[in-house]
Amino acid sequence: MYKEWNQEAVPSRSMSVIWLRIIVGVLLIAVVAVSVVPLLVLLDLARGGDGYGMCPSGLQACDIPYTAWLELATGLVLVIFGLIALLRLTMRVVRREERRLQEKQQIGASGPV
Repeated sequence: MYKEWNQEAVPSRSMSVIWLRIIVGVLLIAVVAVSVVPLLVLLDLARGGDGYGMCPSGLQACDIPYTAWLELATGLVLVIFGLIALLRLTMRVVRREERRLQEKQQIGASGPV
């Protein structure tokens, strides 16, 4: 089912697991960043700011349609779900690669008798 075990392939496989772990970390940071955006906008508006461009002339003069919050919420939810789906997929690939690496190391450790 698998190709014959190659001694030189093990370091590259462990390196691929490291890169996959880095991708997982970046995805986690992205999920947190997207989740924090609405809070930052609200905090800026509460302090009298423009909500990072949502209300350029302040909250009192803000002319936002009734559906703007729904568009923003839908976009944020879709982005978060997409990032979480990518995160789950990446974690599955990481687990599969770690299992293959462990199997290869166990086969190499037992070696031919």
